[in-house]
Amino acid sequence: MARPNRSAEIDAALLQAVGQHPRDLVGMVAAQLGLSTARISMQVRALVAGGYLYKLGTTRPTYSLGPNRRFEHTYPRAGLAEDRVWHGDLLPLLERLPRNVLDIAQHGVTEMINNAIDHSEAAYVQVRMQQRDGRLLFEITDAGIGIFRKITRALDLPDERLALLELSKGKLTTDPQRHSGEGIFFTSRMFDAYRIESGGLVFDHDATHDLDLLDDTHDVAGTRVVMQLATDSPRTVEAVFSQFSSGPDDYAFARTVVPVRLARVGDENLVSRSQAKRLLQRVEHFRHVVLDFAEVARVGQAFADEIFRVFANAHPEVELLAVNALPEVQQMIRRAEVLRDEQGDQLPLLK
Repeated sequence: MARPNRSAEIDAALLQAVGQHPRDLVGMVAAQLGLSTARISMQVRALVAGGYLYKLGTTRPTYSLGPNRRFEHTYPRAGLAEDRVWHGDLLPLLERLPRNVLDIAQHGVTEMINNAIDHSEAAYVQVRMQQRDGRLLFEITDAGIGIFRKITRALDLPDERLALLELSKGKLTTDPQRHSGEGIFFTSRMFDAYRIESGGLVFDHDATHDLDLLDDTHDVAGTRVVMQLATDSPRTVEAVFSQFSSGPDDYAFARTVVPVRLARVGDENLVSRSQAKRLLQRVEHFRHVVLDFAEVARVGQAFADEIFRVFANAHPEVELLAVNALPEVQQMIRRAEVLRDEQGDQLPLLK
């Protein structure tokens, strides 16, 4: 990853310094960066025009933060600490936001920077932030190994696209000694929009649809994470955690939603037991598993039987709930449930 351009470096210095240097902002930043006051003044004018700085007076102006915020910096990964990025560089620009929004922003930024530090193997990590028009956006980028490639290798998956399926379930980490595997799952549900780009794949979670989407994009070297949140969002960190726990007094990560369509590779149909086993990998670690059949037109008898009879019999402690299933898919699920019922077991619910 290239080092940041000079304009971004100047912007970051100006926006960080304005609180303590409202009257000597231009001269102080010029001396700090070893640049001319004319160069800094040109950047100040652009920030004022964009609403990032507010200027009072003309001859000896006083500057303050405007309604908009912007930050960009590229850090060497070695020795980087995510809490220092948040408290030292980002929080001073965002302090006026509601507490719940700040909590979500802190959670997402620190989790994603920490992932880049521990997993990316990159030389640098770039952090970008922008707040304007009622939206808060963060972008964390590295030029490392790539998240989908790393998951594919760690789990010995036959195709990198299946890494998206594993991410959607949660409780996934390639370093269990230092990570719980919950960071991406919960962060993706705290923000209004959450997107990971790596290689030629995209993991996309949109809070308005509650779906994890597989898509193709331009080839991204390393990993880019983009998170967006309304600055007046009512969502809280606590509410998101409780949504996936087993009860109001139990904060264990007990519930997950699995998009069934992500078990497909390319245009293949979901017909085999091996595909069902692929879908069910690691779900025994949850107590409640919602299988979302949205965008699945049909499934085979063996696929449904492996999930709703074989797996259900082997793991009676796991509650399986199928949602958004079309009539043809429901019929296959019912066949498996009837056979299981004939064997004397409790049926999972279907709605």
